[in-house]
Amino acid sequence: MQLFSLLLGLSLGAVVVRAADSPWCYIGCSNTPAHWKDLPGSFCGENKQSPININTSNVKIDHNLPNFSFLNFSSQHVIKSFINNGHTAKFILEENEVELSGGGLNGTYSSLQFHFHWGDTVLHPGSEHKMDGKRYPMEMHIVSIKKGLTTAEALNSKTGIAALGFLINGTEDGDPSSPWSKLTSYLTNTEDVEVTINHNISIDDLIGNVDRTKFYRYMGSLTTPNCSEAVVWTVFQEPIIIHESLIKMFPNKTGHTNIFRPVQKLNERQVYASPATTTIHEWCYDDSCEFSPSKWHLLPHSFCNDKRQSPINIETESVVTDEHLSAFTFNRFNDKKAFGNVTNTGHTVKCKLKEGVWLSDGGLGHRYNTIQLHFHWGSSSQVSNGSEHLVDSQRYPMEMHILSLRADLQLKDALNEDNGLAVLAFFIEANNEAKSSEDSEQQDTNQSDMEAWKKLTNYFSAIQNISSEVEITDDISIDDLIGNVNRNDYYRYNGSLTTPTCNEVVVWTVFKEPIKVDKNLMMMFPNKAGYEDVFRPKQSLHSRIVYSSKKSGCSGPHSVSLFLLLTLTSSSLLRLGE
Repeated sequence: MQLFSLLLGLSLGAVVVRAADSPWCYIGCSNTPAHWKDLPGSFCGENKQSPININTSNVKIDHNLPNFSFLNFSSQHVIKSFINNGHTAKFILEENEVELSGGGLNGTYSSLQFHFHWGDTVLHPGSEHKMDGKRYPMEMHIVSIKKGLTTAEALNSKTGIAALGFLINGTEDGDPSSPWSKLTSYLTNTEDVEVTINHNISIDDLIGNVDRTKFYRYMGSLTTPNCSEAVVWTVFQEPIIIHESLIKMFPNKTGHTNIFRPVQKLNERQVYASPATTTIHEWCYDDSCEFSPSKWHLLPHSFCNDKRQSPINIETESVVTDEHLSAFTFNRFNDKKAFGNVTNTGHTVKCKLKEGVWLSDGGLGHRYNTIQLHFHWGSSSQVSNGSEHLVDSQRYPMEMHILSLRADLQLKDALNEDNGLAVLAFFIEANNEAKSSEDSEQQDTNQSDMEAWKKLTNYFSAIQNISSEVEITDDISIDDLIGNVNRNDYYRYNGSLTTPTCNEVVVWTVFKEPIKVDKNLMMMFPNKAGYEDVFRPKQSLHSRIVYSSKKSGCSGPHSVSLFLLLTLTSSSLLRLGE
């Protein structure tokens, strides 16, 4: 009983004291995380601290990390009680009922409790561990102690404690009345009162369909004082997915916000991955990483060396007119509330769109649901060109892509269909530059809404870190960005994604007239994102034909936003439908 109580008191954010009387805190007292190292008996300033950022490109596969064995994780009667201890929401397990072994652990561990870390809202996440710089909305820790050790022995052993970390992500889909709704019904802002759990809930119910064969392993510490370096950490690759409303319950009902320790330096430690873990290979546009564009075809499951690759050089003398390439129909392209969030992916700036935006006609043969738009650009030099497509060997300063998914397909199926995705490509150039005398005459007619571009680029200061994301609250429509570009005059060909894995599933529409944007706003892309020349070199046309719509003088209000699928890995593509 002494062992059980002490571990409940010391482990990973589960200290059983009132927040007001605690010698430490996350926010609101003198001993915030930056000062934990100064507390009596503290190890918080040592070299093997937790949590950490897991850089998946630097992990090593360890074939000595087999699958776990879980005892009574499926039992619906082992979650004994709940307590708000002033630092977290903690659920206590029945003593000597729950165990885990395997997974590369040196022995069997008895599971004592699980608890949570969170931010203040879904948009301000609070997981302790990060994955490739991304912080998730929440994190669940299951804390276990090695059987056969006393508490003192466990806390002085490098492997005395085993912690399972599950990242938690929110979704607007699904049923909010899940086992998690039963669990959150016990949340309260009353501290230090232990409440008996009367619902039948198992640990497996909470973990759901997370693949527990895929995990990362490193040696670390407790994530609250005294930060003993006695923890074998397992962080699972796949997040638990629950309804967003349930995540909000934790800060709203407990009264605690931002209860997570900042990530600590890895120092000389190595993070390992189980053999089943999907290895994420780093790719880039230049020679700064192992897989530059000339080596993309060496990536696993890559199509980057096949015969229908994008982008291409469009030689106008060889273009064939196709009268079946009619005008498009655009739905909600004029909706000023259609933008969801903007993200710095590390390869581009991507804007996620809300549901209900779609396009059809234009010779596509199907309706396509518009998911997102993104951009390609050159360097911060005033004369740099960075569009992906070229016209008569001429590259434009920027290019915007609007990506849409065939409405009758799931994304995983679309990635295996020749026309699973449709991308609308718009060239972008400075509004005081013209490509020819004919373009000069049209300079005022295809001007976009500079206020919309100003609103969009104003968010860039908030996403200067890779993987950072912010909600778009300003009124911006796709039509605002496109302006009066003639959307009836375009090129059409079949091609691929322009980033790994380069699946040849894209019906490309490249509009002839460029969008005119203020040069200073265009410079915001390389200057704020922090990287340059984010475009793939042109690919061979091979035997493909580039078609053109029948030239029309009409330019309608139906602009298309850009979707940049090209900067996504195949695993990222699968997340586009979420």
